[in-house]
Amino acid sequence: MSLPDASPAVKSGSPARTLGLVTAVAMVVANMIGTGVFTTSGFLLADLKTPERVLFVWVLGGVIALLGALSYGALSRRIPESGGEYLFLSRTLHPSLGYVAGWISLLVGFSAPLAAAAYAFGQYAAPWTGPVSAQASGSLLLVLFCLLHAFSIERGAWVQNLAVIVKVVLIAGFIAFGALRLPELPALEPTTVPAGTVAVSLVWVMFSYSGWNAAIYIGGEVRDPERNLPRALWIGTLLVMGLYVTLNAVFVYAAPVAALAGKLEIGRLAAEALGGRGWGIAVTLIVVLALVTSVSSMMMAGPRVYAQMANDGYLPQRLAAEAGQPPRNGMLLQLALALVMLWSTTYDGLLTYIGFTLGLSTALTVAGLVRLRRREGASVQVPGWPWVPFAFLTAIVVITVLTIQMRPAVSLYGLATLALGWVVWRVQQQMRSRPG
Repeated sequence: MSLPDASPAVKSGSPARTLGLVTAVAMVVANMIGTGVFTTSGFLLADLKTPERVLFVWVLGGVIALLGALSYGALSRRIPESGGEYLFLSRTLHPSLGYVAGWISLLVGFSAPLAAAAYAFGQYAAPWTGPVSAQASGSLLLVLFCLLHAFSIERGAWVQNLAVIVKVVLIAGFIAFGALRLPELPALEPTTVPAGTVAVSLVWVMFSYSGWNAAIYIGGEVRDPERNLPRALWIGTLLVMGLYVTLNAVFVYAAPVAALAGKLEIGRLAAEALGGRGWGIAVTLIVVLALVTSVSSMMMAGPRVYAQMANDGYLPQRLAAEAGQPPRNGMLLQLALALVMLWSTTYDGLLTYIGFTLGLSTALTVAGLVRLRRREGASVQVPGWPWVPFAFLTAIVVITVLTIQMRPAVSLYGLATLALGWVVWRVQQQMRSRPG
């Protein structure tokens, strides 16, 4: 049985497949390594009490992300096109759920993280930007990369790949030198941590891991997608998982827990504890580079979702991309939304909201894979079937339920975002069905 059509009509031609495996892996790495890994563990220490528990949560989050990457790889092999969760859900479950996923991508998946990353960039770059506000320097960064990726697909990818390689080398260098300077590890003191606290901690960690699915958003522009897309997802996720766990091991053991717990700038504090002010400046530079590449990858990926939705008639046709060209109007829309969020909201509270909402979207997508496999049988190749997708779904459901218990207000915002997206889709359908 063939996949159901996502929409009444597909209106534009397919994009040129000009991107290779390296670019797809770089997209995953750049999307994943942002501000979260350099800021989260201080708050995790405050809640989880010991470095060992913090590292356990980072490992567990990486395993969940890898399960998701393997599941998405199976979907990308079956549906090797751009569009992300919007396309997958439209084809496997129902167009309404695909629309909701696209709605989430527009507001939560890309625009909100772009605003958060741009603001963090402005804060970290403050020593070099002088009196310029964080919002102003962050806005300049957003505009710069919008122009870069709107100008040329290949040139934008080349800059992206080079920046990602430099970032990974710098992080690996810091891990190597930091590990040699770590003090003697303290004795482990047993403490009890509620399951709900662990679940909320996982939401923060999963936000840092978000982006493991980034390659699917440019699936229609990747060469040999049935082979390269699944490989890019699991290779990028494994690479980042290794970097995250070892980097955070350096962070949490660099100084006493009391000096790091609850601190946003744990990366800088850990570096200064190990090597003085010079090391603190070096880590700040690495964070800035991580934020720059994260902004670049999101600016590149997000508009592909809006273009696919425009192709299917759910967004204005002006957001669709011409064959072989980047979706420039989608980039301008995303830029406008990110700038509004950057200048009108605060950084606090965004992380839990983003992580919670995106978790629901990925869970629905993997549920779509399960349905597709049951409908089409073994022709849909799923690694570790059925354990891999069901383990991912179980983890996300448990995290979601416990997060609702621990953070009901933020969870309500996430659920309201999904509900509003469905209402907008329903209104569109009613307007289409009216005669004349």
